[in-house]
This record gives sequence, C-alpha cells and structure tokens, in this order.
Amino acid sequence: MTSARRAAVLGSPIRHSLSPVLHGAAYAALGLDGWSYDAHECDEAGLPGFVDALGPEWAGLSLTMPLKRVALQVADRVCPLAEATGAANTLVLGPGGRLAENTDVIGIVAALREAGAGRAGRAVVLGAGGTAQAALAALRELGTDDPLVLVRDTARAGELQAAADRLGVSPTVRAALTDPARAAAELADADVVISTLPAGAADALAAASWSPSTTVVDVIYAPWPTAFAAGAAAAGCTVVSGLAMLLHQAVAQVELMTGRPGPVEAMRAALDAAVLARSS
Repeated sequence: MTSARRAAVLGSPIRHSLSPVLHGAAYAALGLDGWSYDAHECDEAGLPGFVDALGPEWAGLSLTMPLKRVALQVADRVCPLAEATGAANTLVLGPGGRLAENTDVIGIVAALREAGAGRAGRAVVLGAGGTAQAALAALRELGTDDPLVLVRDTARAGELQAAADRLGVSPTVRAALTDPARAAAELADADVVISTLPAGAADALAAASWSPSTTVVDVIYAPWPTAFAAGAAAAGCTVVSGLAMLLHQAVAQVELMTGRPGPVEAMRAALDAAVLARSS
C-alpha cells in the first residue's frame, strides 16, 4: 500500500477532460493504490489561491486552458522549456516547491514520431496561442526551425514571436486565416501541418489541395473527426488527433509526478475505452 498522494487537472471548462482517465489508469498500472486524481474548475484569477491552499499530500497539477501562461506566475521554479515557450501545463509539487513544466512539447513530438514523422521538413502551424508555441518547440526538436505560422492577425502574435525568439527559431508569420483559399494554398506542399485552432476554426481548410504525404495534427479530439481532419484523411494524409498528444503529454506528467515511467499502453487502453464510451 502506497502513501496517499493527490493530483488533479485544473482549467475552465474542465468537465470534458480525459486527464482523470489517463492518470487513474497509470496509478492502477503502477500499483499506486493511495493516489487519486480529480478535476477542478479553475480560472486564471482562482489559480493562485487554489495552489496556495494545497497541502503536502499534493504531488502535482495538470493545467489546461486558460491557465498555461499564468502557471508560470505561481511557480517557484520554471523549467527551461516552459520558460522558452512561455507556457506550462504541469506544476510538480514537492519539498523543493512548485516546478512549472511543459509536457505539451513532448506530447506533440511523440505523437508525430508515432505517426511516422521523424522529421518535420516543411511545417505549417495554424494559430498563435500557447499550444502553437509548444508546436514551435516540438518542430525544433524534429529539425525544423523555420515553420510557417498562419494566424488571423499578426498584431496579436506577439507572444508567439517572443517565444520563437527564446527558442531560437525563425517562423514566418502570415495573416492568412481570414482568407481560407489563401490559407489552404499554404498547406498544399507541407510535410507537417499542426492545427492548434479551437474546434471548428479550421473547418474552412478541409478542402485544401492536400498531398497524401502530409502528416496532419489537429489538437482537437472532441468531436472527432473534425471537418478539417476528415478532409485531410480523405486525401490520403496521415492524420493525428489531439488524443495522441493528450496521451503522450500525460505519460510525461505521470513520470514527473510519481517518479516512475508512465505506462503508455495501459493509459492508451483506458483512453480508447473512455472515448468509445462517450461516443456510444
């Protein structure tokens, strides 16, 4: 019997989160009988108070939108990757204080490698938020430091450009998302396309002139498939849903919080079962 420890996922909205399924399956597979993992609704204003109230039994927090940037402000230490991307999706809690980590980058890299994209080549990122910043770091890991980033308004891409500067990458940022035809044309000869846009925002690009050799990542996983992903799949592209990224970033979180390797296949099986149950 292991000592009781707690962890949770925070965000707003949070009721849709599959993180409790993933972490719960990991604890069961690892024999961590005293561990529990919950979901808590929490916005940016509420995060400092929530964290300050945690007791010594807490091992860590998973953080989803809109908390990934404010997480850096409640941490005692920030890992280099989270500092460079300007966002953290994990707080590891322990005697050394609160450590902010970013496992979204690991999640994207692992999902792409699992899909056979060991190198990114010509890459296109859709969007400029925190996940897009993680995508820049992931693409750097896969050998691409000059991706094309498509946004609606370049004036609102300042945080992405600042993250790029810290990461040492040089993206080309274009305001093309307001013109679906222009944006779709940019996808035609890409090796990798990563959409970090909200649900429905990329649907107008579904009919792009896709190359079957393109690997497409859509961070959305519910509802699935999105029109964007379905269009790419119909053209013969390899399509990766946000579930793959969710799985692999959670595997890394489990290791950070428990000190043990995340049991990938046990977590994958639990995730697949949960998704099937929700769709039935």
